[in-house]
Amino acid sequence: MTDAIIVALLGFAGTLLGSLFGVLTAQKLTQYRLAQLEEKVNKHNSLIERTFKLEGRMDEAEHDIRDLKNTRRVS
Repeated sequence: MTDAIIVALLGFAGTLLGSLFGVLTAQKLTQYRLAQLEEKVNKHNSLIERTFKLEGRMDEAEHDIRDLKNTRRVS
């Protein structure tokens, strides 16, 4: 083999390894960011569920208060 072919093969191997490591690093970063985003979404969904339950309890309490006021007026 000539020197030019060896240099070309070494350059190709270096480019291939560099690209491979770059892709793997980008994939790890993307997976990390997705995990963080999923965690934020789960926290948000939990907040929405709790708010929905609180609104239901508030409606019940307001209904009970109206019933108590109406009972007092009737008596």
